[in-house]
Amino acid sequence: MDLLDLADNPIPAGCRLEMISTSDGVRLRTARWPALPGGTKGTVCLFPGWSETIEKYFHVVERLRQRGFAVAIVEWRGQGGSTRLTDDPGKGHVRSFRHYLRDIEAFRRRVVLPDCPPPYFALGHSMGGGILLSAGRFLAPTFDRLVLTAPMLGLPQRTTMPGFRRLLLRFCVRCGAGPRYIPGQRRRAGTARSFERNPLTSDPDRYRVNEAILAARPLYRLAAPTLGWVSAATRMFDLLAAPDLADAMPAPVMLVNSGADTVVSRLAIETMARALRNPAYVLIHGARHEIMMEREVYAAQFWAAFDAFIPGSSE
Repeated sequence: MDLLDLADNPIPAGCRLEMISTSDGVRLRTARWPALPGGTKGTVCLFPGWSETIEKYFHVVERLRQRGFAVAIVEWRGQGGSTRLTDDPGKGHVRSFRHYLRDIEAFRRRVVLPDCPPPYFALGHSMGGGILLSAGRFLAPTFDRLVLTAPMLGLPQRTTMPGFRRLLLRFCVRCGAGPRYIPGQRRRAGTARSFERNPLTSDPDRYRVNEAILAARPLYRLAAPTLGWVSAATRMFDLLAAPDLADAMPAPVMLVNSGADTVVSRLAIETMARALRNPAYVLIHGARHEIMMEREVYAAQFWAAFDAFIPGSSE
């Protein structure tokens, strides 16, 4: 599927769009851009969050290239222009988060290593950040440093699933209900959400652009997660809570916590920052979940931290 080119969100020049296949036959949409002339600082690999697309990150690509980096990005299986895993394209589904590691490996072997200049840095948001952190030694020796914005390491307290409900969920999945929507979620997802009520960004222009992308390409919008996806996510949270996780991280990590985030657990991110041996931790007060989509008063704080953490980075 070609990239969507909108007047308010043009495709950055020099894009190379490519569909690649994973080891289990899933087709993934990827894109890469060379560094701007004079840029020799390596490549930033972007790993989006749940229900995010390449188009949503065009302005991030531009900011990274202005810093001297080449950029590569992949859409996870089951979203964007990548292969859907059920007959209903609105379902956010996966049987195991370990399957996302196959996406990383295909992206690394078929796009990053052969076509992008080293050194390599990973920039993961939300679900993408949780997947990268759970990958541990699997990422070595490719990525020199990891920047994770609002990584999905747990759910907010109000949505945390008690033990008995988690056991019931896993029982339902084993009985074949994994591809079904979470009860009630599809109906709520179909209800239009105003800018004022959205939990993702306080920037009305960025919100408008992202909604325009979804309006032009309805296939991109996931309606809701499935029982299987939620069950798989809880298993990833258990893995991330393991006491030996810190020993498995191959590279320095910067965790970026958004102070007004209601989508993922801020406490889980703080706890992880204490557990890791070599982290940088940044808390941006007032920012909502998607810091790279936020108003400049918040986004500028993120980019300042990024520049300080990634060697050679400056705009």
